Amino acid sequence: MTANTSTLMTPSTTRRRGRKISLGKIIAWVVVIASLVIILFPFWWIIRTALSTQREMLAASESLGPVGFTTVNFARVLGQVDTATAVAAGGSGQKIDFLLYLRNSIIVSGLTVAGQVFFSALAAYAFARLTFPLRDKIFFLYICGLMIPGVVTLIPNFILIRQLHWENTFLGIIAPTFLMTPFAVFFLRQFFLGINKELEEAAKLDGCGIFGVFRRIILPISMPPVTTIGILTFVGSWNAYLWPFLVGQNENVRVLTTALAVFRSQTPQGAPDWTGLMAATIISMLPTLILFMVVGRRVVNNIQFTGFK
Repeated sequence: MTANTSTLMTPSTTRRRGRKISLGKIIAWVVVIASLVIILFPFWWIIRTALSTQREMLAASESLGPVGFTTVNFARVLGQVDTATAVAAGGSGQKIDFLLYLRNSIIVSGLTVAGQVFFSALAAYAFARLTFPLRDKIFFLYICGLMIPGVVTLIPNFILIRQLHWENTFLGIIAPTFLMTPFAVFFLRQFFLGINKELEEAAKLDGCGIFGVFRRIILPISMPPVTTIGILTFVGSWNAYLWPFLVGQNENVRVLTTALAVFRSQTPQGAPDWTGLMAATIISMLPTLILFMVVGRRVVNNIQFTGFK
């Protein structure tokens, strides 16, 4: 009886003993963990600096944790602390009109998203469904814009904005990306190509024109990729620095990314006000972080679906 029991247990025991972690898996996990540490460490350093006092942080710059833990830096950025208190905490005394710059960033990002999503969807639908001479060749030339670095068009766009007297205006900041971008048109066109044509034909039989089909049939079906383009456009516009810095130097239209750089350069002391700067950086990142936490998985799924469609 004992022999039979041991014999029956032998295969399962052998399988359990054979389940050994291979060297390849160990190396893969080490690489993944190391990559995560490298990617996340700068974010931790920003948080650590924002929660430290300026003087103690400079005195113990090698510390990996907050030095002289405090949250006064966030209050300074939001204008809740007077200059004397800020200087006593080791800050520079400089202030960021955070609410003004936050408003400007919301205006610029919101207008860019609204314009780019709408016009890109129209252009993508035209390339996907309408028939006109040289359609495919025009689309090919248009997509070639994906291979042109943005810095190449920076100077011509700046000259055009200057000639139009749109400097230091919201219109000048959003103009280059308001109508459409090659990526947005390509992305939406790929999805439109996968929509069943019978739906459009049925709508046309009911008397819908081209714009009626687009508004009543295409857009409701295409809300997931349209939303994805809107999110990606918002994040890109929110984080943009060089173009808003060149065109929107006036404080009334200055966005958050530019304001942070100006705040750093205006520090009267020998060392920049790193604690205040990092606190402002964290607050400025919150909208995009919250956005990706809520809809990040949907964005990835829509990109994969559109790519394989």
